Amino acid sequence: MTILIEQPHFGLEVETKTITCVTNELVLDGGFPVPKSESDGAFEAPEINSFGHTFRDYNAESERQKTVEEFYRVNHISQSYDFVKKMREEYGKLDKIEMSIWEYLGKVLLLPRFGELPQWAVVGDTFPLGCAFDESIVHHKYFKNNSDINNPAYNTKNGIYQEECGLENVVMSWGHDDYMYLVAKENGSTLPSAALFVIRYHSFYPLHRAGAYTHLLNEEDKENLKWLQIFNKYDLYSKSKVRVDVEKVKPYYLSLIEKYFPAKLRW
Repeated sequence: MTILIEQPHFGLEVETKTITCVTNELVLDGGFPVPKSESDGAFEAPEINSFGHTFRDYNAESERQKTVEEFYRVNHISQSYDFVKKMREEYGKLDKIEMSIWEYLGKVLLLPRFGELPQWAVVGDTFPLGCAFDESIVHHKYFKNNSDINNPAYNTKNGIYQEECGLENVVMSWGHDDYMYLVAKENGSTLPSAALFVIRYHSFYPLHRAGAYTHLLNEEDKENLKWLQIFNKYDLYSKSKVRVDVEKVKPYYLSLIEKYFPAKLRW
């Protein structure tokens, strides 16, 4: 894992661009447009990544898939509403260390300095707590041993929430997604709402792949979901074998860090 402990000022001059945005396009920070879907409004989930490959086949028989299934067995048993509330209370203090942005961001939770959490509390698909576990969640069968199953208040479609309450008000399973969101938000990052949404929900596959839990979305969530679906194609299983010229792209990414984050953050 590559880390940046210090983030010196490089005196970068970032060109300011005026971008004309037409109504049927989303414009990314880099200045290039991505067309909006021309669908009838039905939920659409990306089926391929940025290289044109399908992904997330959990039915294929292999030793790797057995390991993945065991991971989700423990994850689904252990990620309860009370557990997540305790994690958010503990890590919301942001009292571990002060430093700049890390390459893998919230995954520092695996390190001793950050509590050395088990993998099931750091990575993997995320899902809401406090309402029924949707059957689209991978390896759903293991929720039968989750303690929340015994709480009737958590076992209806809405659970403790109201329809269209907004994901901001929904307790999600704990991991690097929610932790990095807390770090960015509480340190005063100037990232737009859509970017914070992508950070927090990029592992929420039941939503952006299966279309589950859409009844909890408010209007802002629905708009931000369009950006998440774009990001999704460049996330899981989309890493290229071609080595990037780090020195060539470094000024661009440093300029984004300087634009949206303070030099030091509380973690």
